[in-house]
Amino acid sequence: MNIAVAQSGGPTCAINASLVGVFKQALKTPEIDAVFGSRNGIEGIIGDDLVDLKRIIRTNEDMELLRQTPSTVLGSCRRKLPEPGGEDAEALYKKIFECLEKHRIEAFFYIGGNDSMDTVHKLSQYAEKIGSKISFVGVPKTIDNDLPVTDHTPGFGSAAKYVTATVQEIIRDSSVYSIDSVTIIEIMGRHAGWLTASTCVLRANDEIAPHLIYLPESDFSAERFLEDVRAERAKHKAVIVAVSEGIELEDEGARSGVTDNFGHKYLSGVGKALEQLVREQIGCKVRSIELNVMQRCSSHICSKTDIDEAEQIGSEAVKCAMAGESGVTMIFRRISDKPYVVTIESADTALMANQEKFFPAKWITAEGNQVSDEAIKYFLPLIQGEVNIAMKNGMPVHFKM
Repeated sequence: MNIAVAQSGGPTCAINASLVGVFKQALKTPEIDAVFGSRNGIEGIIGDDLVDLKRIIRTNEDMELLRQTPSTVLGSCRRKLPEPGGEDAEALYKKIFECLEKHRIEAFFYIGGNDSMDTVHKLSQYAEKIGSKISFVGVPKTIDNDLPVTDHTPGFGSAAKYVTATVQEIIRDSSVYSIDSVTIIEIMGRHAGWLTASTCVLRANDEIAPHLIYLPESDFSAERFLEDVRAERAKHKAVIVAVSEGIELEDEGARSGVTDNFGHKYLSGVGKALEQLVREQIGCKVRSIELNVMQRCSSHICSKTDIDEAEQIGSEAVKCAMAGESGVTMIFRRISDKPYVVTIESADTALMANQEKFFPAKWITAEGNQVSDEAIKYFLPLIQGEVNIAMKNGMPVHFKM
């Protein structure tokens, strides 16, 4: 039998580690012959654009380098498959399954987030409808950590580590002048504030900033925000604010209104909007910093725990398919925080497709402007350990196809 694997959605610095996990486990499985990589997610299957990964990943050194290389080496997409049923949909699904059958592919692994699990769910539904024995298994990935059922997602721990380290450096930078200041740091998170909330772990290293943390899960008021900033300015010379890009402002004119294929808005500008608000209403020195795409793929400060787990969950996905499962996504189930112990299991992909997991309300303070210490116990294990990054001429080396 042959298998195929694809990557989809936003890049992370752990998604290639999951690809390595699938590939390594395939090499250990006598029943598996070829391992195909689909270029640009499901589009590679639709267009019959497959590569033989055994010809590209040749050595253990290649696997290790790929494991620590950020972004999606096979490319990505944000293609939403139609619901199985209509005439156009039928033609598309037939094209997909013709490609899979042409290459004798009996298991397909899709590494991605909420929307990618929608693809896994629809493909497994169609396979069941036509009596196909092809197995479809999802491997989770997203820096947003908003995939339901699983305790956390590969890619999140490394992104959180980068964000917290960067915020700590901003704290140091903001403290050098005698003049009072406010620094607003805009962090990714459309509807779920996990990444922004993770900045609370700095308190484990005796930092008191960020002094204010705002998440999409709480109602946001510009008036209350200004009151919070004024209260913190009375206590601190340099006030640090962490804010999720997805908080709802009264003036949504700051948003572009543009959406992707899954209907998600492209968000930006909340930091600048709040900077202008502070400048106009408070009048102190203020700047906003948008971390933007750097937080997705900063492998130079990745979490070893994250990279190791990403590879492990890819490996378990292959075992799951070989056991005959389909229409499932691999998940982490946490057993304990300290010592940190997780198990890897499978769950029905229907529970995750197009679904979101929000940051728990119990970990948000009553004022909606900070995160409780309980959340630190959840975040800390996910950012532990450092990877020995391969370097050349003082710079990280990346695996390239």
